[in-house]
Amino acid sequence: METLSINIKDLISSSRILRAGMKVFLSGEVFTARDAAHKRLVELIEKKQELPIDLKGACIYYAGPTPTPPGLVIGSCGPTTSGRMDVYTPTLLSNGVKGLIGKGSRSNEVKQAIIDNEAVYFCALGGAGALASKCITENEEIAFEDLECESIKRLVFKNFPLLVCIDSLGNDFYDKI
Repeated sequence: METLSINIKDLISSSRILRAGMKVFLSGEVFTARDAAHKRLVELIEKKQELPIDLKGACIYYAGPTPTPPGLVIGSCGPTTSGRMDVYTPTLLSNGVKGLIGKGSRSNEVKQAIIDNEAVYFCALGGAGALASKCITENEEIAFEDLECESIKRLVFKNFPLLVCIDSLGNDFYDKI
């Protein structure tokens, strides 16, 4: 299977060419968000209130980085289990999110929402958060500061290694292995 280097800005157009099992080096802006942040985003959507981030074309990384040590951009920043976000994911996808990054399998409802919204789900290597942090060049907390490590942060990736787990056609890498 081939390896591609992709910029987040190109994710909308490239999501149709990505296939489950492909290796990808992703660069560009992503947002961290875990369970509590997802819940708040969906509540804001349901109340038709302004969101703290633009979801159109966004990529969400299911991560809660550790505190940033002096002299570094970010602390350890590995993926968390994606299934915990499944209840919220279809709403975020239908509001413009095009990329999801985490670890583990997804529900049938999320797979269908990925297909319906021509999105993609990437898996990051679990247990390697310190190594992953070396591919992050910027880190800025932008919303829900009270959630501490689970607040929404804007990160900039440079060649962040990922695997396409569910492509825009619904092909699931976990089904292949």
